[in-house]
Amino acid sequence: MAMPTGDSMRTGDESERTTDVNSYQRTCMDFIEDISHDYEAWVDYYKLPEDEDKIRRSGIRATITKTNTWIAKVAQSIPAVDVVMNDGIQKMAESTAGKPLQIGVFVNKTASYTEAKPGIIDVNVKASGREGRKVKLGYHFKDDRFRVESTCGAYIDESNLPTEEFDLMDIHLKLRAENAKQRDVISFTVTVYEMENGVETEKRGLSTIVHIV
Repeated sequence: MAMPTGDSMRTGDESERTTDVNSYQRTCMDFIEDISHDYEAWVDYYKLPEDEDKIRRSGIRATITKTNTWIAKVAQSIPAVDVVMNDGIQKMAESTAGKPLQIGVFVNKTASYTEAKPGIIDVNVKASGREGRKVKLGYHFKDDRFRVESTCGAYIDESNLPTEEFDLMDIHLKLRAENAKQRDVISFTVTVYEMENGVETEKRGLSTIVHIV
């Protein structure tokens, strides 16, 4: 399903543009609710043990609530609504796939839905593998190490990234958001590989959204 961009409705008039953002927020909140059923159908398909099934479903449901709150209260522009919506879709996919690895991504000691001031934002990534396996920083997709979407051209600094395998990963990344202003939003995904004898056995991504304050 293609999402409406809202571009065709935008005008120079401030009041009309506000109602446009409001209607787009509603459209996207409905979309998050609708698409969640697709992810829940995948959970059905996996036929998981009851405990794991419950964890994944509750992750999907919690994402709907939190994402739609952010769409309604944090996102003040059409591009911001898109960033928040896409972050929610990523998070639902992550819940659907399950979280076998221990991964934590923290901005100002907070995970998932966070806030920070403009500038270079410290991102702390912690991870560990199962049964003595090591972990290393992976790639989100092909040659893209990180997924980053923002309203302010933010990016994660890829110079001097650690390439080694860790028993316990505890690293710091630099999210470059010097151009950010209050109310900007940044969503990013960090991917971790679980390694055994130098071979990737599992990969998982974890998405975080930052509200610039």
